[in-house]
Amino acid sequence: MTTIHVEVVETSSLGDRSYLAHDGQVAVVVDPQRDIDRVLALAGRLGVRITHVAETHLHNDYVSGGLALAKLTGAAYLVVAAEKVAFDRVPVADGDEITVSERIRLGMVATPGHTFHHVSYVLHSPDGPVGVFTGGSLLFGTTGRPDLLGKEHAETLARAQYASARRLADLLPDGAQVWPTHGFGSFCSATQFDAQASTIGQEKTVNPALRLEADDFVATILAGLDAYPAYYAHMGVCNAAGAELIDLTPVRRAEPRELRERIEAGEWVVDLRSRKAFARRHLTGTLSFGLDGPMSTWLGWMVPWGAPITLLGESAEQVTVAQRELARIGIDRPAAAATGDPEQWAGGDAARLGELTTATFTELAAARAGRPPHRLPAPDVVLDVRMGNEWRESHIDGAVHIPLPELPGRLEEVPAGVVWVHCGSGYRAAAAASLLARARRQVVHIDDDYAKAADAGLPIVPGNQEK
Repeated sequence: MTTIHVEVVETSSLGDRSYLAHDGQVAVVVDPQRDIDRVLALAGRLGVRITHVAETHLHNDYVSGGLALAKLTGAAYLVVAAEKVAFDRVPVADGDEITVSERIRLGMVATPGHTFHHVSYVLHSPDGPVGVFTGGSLLFGTTGRPDLLGKEHAETLARAQYASARRLADLLPDGAQVWPTHGFGSFCSATQFDAQASTIGQEKTVNPALRLEADDFVATILAGLDAYPAYYAHMGVCNAAGAELIDLTPVRRAEPRELRERIEAGEWVVDLRSRKAFARRHLTGTLSFGLDGPMSTWLGWMVPWGAPITLLGESAEQVTVAQRELARIGIDRPAAAATGDPEQWAGGDAARLGELTTATFTELAAARAGRPPHRLPAPDVVLDVRMGNEWRESHIDGAVHIPLPELPGRLEEVPAGVVWVHCGSGYRAAAAASLLARARRQVVHIDDDYAKAADAGLPIVPGNQEK
């Protein structure tokens, strides 16, 4: 039996995976992210030569590194023939077969649904099909969402997605591996499903596309869709044009005076430290998007596209990590950066330093009952910045709901007084609290798991019920 190895290149911050399949000598890379140095390093460690790079679709959630990788390695670049792109590629379509080596063949299967021209690649060895690279089609326990090309196409694409999933299940044996690009936290996934590996046979037992009737699947998937990041609007355009090599050279250093000027100008000066470190001490007017969470997704969603971003990190390494994360979604060059601690960023001016008051749901319950802990101001408003589906599932009675991505444009809608802000676990609430603090609002950051709200005695409105 011929051994073909499939290596995973994980991008957990965006909820995506890329793949390198090889036979010990040559390799094909599927759906590579923008930072192709990771792929090149992997190929180097394995001692394999990349001869083919394949895209399942023009991605909506990240800038592809496919064109740059193909140019750098001399690999054939496989892109769907029906897609209009501004670069040379090897056009592929349903039924095509590409010979990668004597031991590896790729078979193209049209699987529209996530996009109109999406394809999946069946990986064949001389012994038969090994698995399938499904991109945004058949995912672990779900499928790719069908609304990214416009709500007007969502139902049509949902029905196509259903048919595509079933086609793959009919074509492949139950033991064939499923290798999706999306579905690990990506907003390209219709729903989230906790699995790290799967086969066609396993998907037949758990995947709604393979268990429900078509109308039921379509109704379910459309009802469950929530908002997706605003930067997605720019990814498809960038990928159709073809992205060049990524530039990860160091960002220009900003001194305290420049930081002050950027903050006073209302620019996005981003603190990459943990939200707990931010709460203890931060440079007034900065925004909390720690690297301990999905920084690039939320920051990229909220910042005006093309606006200058300045990064603050404890170390050069933190800035470098953030720079890489942002480049993956097309934010190529931060305006400036600084490292160290808030005292250094303030240039020794203590008046430019601030703290963020934090609390738990237990403390919120006590405060609403008229017994606020001595260190905490009584709440005038509880602000919930979770997404729409989370709010509709349940929420604290009397809370005001503004999803985090909408908050920058809706700050004036937040009622007057002391704002206690929460999300699902604390990360998004930290970003929201920093936005409110920058707007000179008195704010308390509830750094706690929402699951504890009911146990704390807070009244919860379940489902779609409203009082």
